[in-house]
Amino acid sequence: MELKDTVKLMLSADFKERFQAEYAQDKNRAEGLAKMLKAYKAGTLPFKPKCSYELLYEQLIYMRAKLKVLEKRAEIENIDLAVINDESN
Repeated sequence: MELKDTVKLMLSADFKERFQAEYAQDKNRAEGLAKMLKAYKAGTLPFKPKCSYELLYEQLIYMRAKLKVLEKRAEIENIDLAVINDESN
């Protein structure tokens, strides 16, 4: 699921759909940062980041931690993230 695909969910009156959109957006961004870091480490980025690899990696750690919290909350609140996870693979 791309960020543009989450617009309808973000605008929903249903908090569960807004939650799914938040999760999808955060997952998309974390995956993008992970790919960027891989390229950063390989020296294949098409630009030179101003931030150090270490700072960006720390950001990724926190992003992944937030995803874990959202997954736990989704389980407690019976919010189906399978649709989000299936579409992003």
